[in-house]
Amino acid sequence: MNVDKLFIKTFSKIFDEDSFTIKFWDGDEIKIGKDEPLFKIILNKPIPKKDLITSTTLAFGEAYMDGNLEVEGDLLLMLNTVLKYKDKFYINFKELTNIFSNLTSAKKQKEEVTYHYDIGNDFYRLWLDDTMSYSCGYFRSERDSLYDAQMNKIHHLLKKLDLKEGLSLLDIGCGWGELLIQAAKMYKVKGLGITLSSEQYKKFNDRIQEENLQNYLEVKLMDYRELEKSGLLFDRVVSVGMIEHVGRNNYELFMKNVSKVLKKEGIFVLHYISGLIESQGDAWIKKYIFPGGVIPTLREIISLSADYKFYTLDVESLRLHYVKTLLMWAENFEKNIDKVREMFDERFVRMWTLYLYSCAACFYNGIIDLHQIVFTKGVNNSYPLTRDYLYK
Repeated sequence: MNVDKLFIKTFSKIFDEDSFTIKFWDGDEIKIGKDEPLFKIILNKPIPKKDLITSTTLAFGEAYMDGNLEVEGDLLLMLNTVLKYKDKFYINFKELTNIFSNLTSAKKQKEEVTYHYDIGNDFYRLWLDDTMSYSCGYFRSERDSLYDAQMNKIHHLLKKLDLKEGLSLLDIGCGWGELLIQAAKMYKVKGLGITLSSEQYKKFNDRIQEENLQNYLEVKLMDYRELEKSGLLFDRVVSVGMIEHVGRNNYELFMKNVSKVLKKEGIFVLHYISGLIESQGDAWIKKYIFPGGVIPTLREIISLSADYKFYTLDVESLRLHYVKTLLMWAENFEKNIDKVREMFDERFVRMWTLYLYSCAACFYNGIIDLHQIVFTKGVNNSYPLTRDYLYK
């Protein structure tokens, strides 16, 4: 028997609580589990054993991208089932040093951010909502649309920032700018957004002009490391889905830069994807989706915050909200898949399909989480005593 085929049969014993079928390239099939199979994994070509034991997710991810692995049945169900066992998968970091490099220079980070976020505004516009929000939504009800959820998220964050007219607000990693636009419109605050993405910068700048908010908002192509010596000061700081890009070696540097520009008693709200335990990340995601990305744990951020006299007032998990967000993105992506194919090749299409559904499965299975943390710089005794203000 082919050694790769034998290994996959052995490997399949990991999945001891679920039932599915694997069909091999020669037509042979094996059934995993005792119950009715939930789906069928079709292997059109062998996956080398060396690849599987170097990184299971990278080997299977590339096989799917290349069309060498297909799923007969529900892709999401397959991923939800298989990724339950992710902690049993193989990973050899020594063989993947090119993927798991610890380079975190400003130049390197800009290259990594540009790789993902400068794919093109036209591409993201196909499957994001009208706000162009590319982070976890907040579903107040099952009936909420993606747009509703993103606006809910923005207003949820703005309430946590306890904004008042005339205050200043910095958004680190501002994306396409909807949060600051809403802050300026609703609270008449003065806001600055910083990003490393030229595409986001251009779009946000255009929106400031279109909304006639030049007296309130500004956007800059700026690295967070420049804040420390910028001489800028803000009453409020928010960062949504950005700290995941700075690298574990730079979490402290990030917190230090926030501290330098936040006024005494100021409020800092951090919204980010988190892990339960410290990890170097997933090889497939780091190679193809977010180069350099590392997910902080909750305890890492809370521990570092104390060094800069950040008091933790509130911590909220939105893990299941991200499952719903990703599935809505995936649905929009599939509705527009022919347009995506006009822009990119089939390998890219399969890669992004796998990315959106696998991330939904990772959140569903608790492999990753989403946290919002409210900090104050030093003691702030004027913050609302209860969470009631968030739901009015």
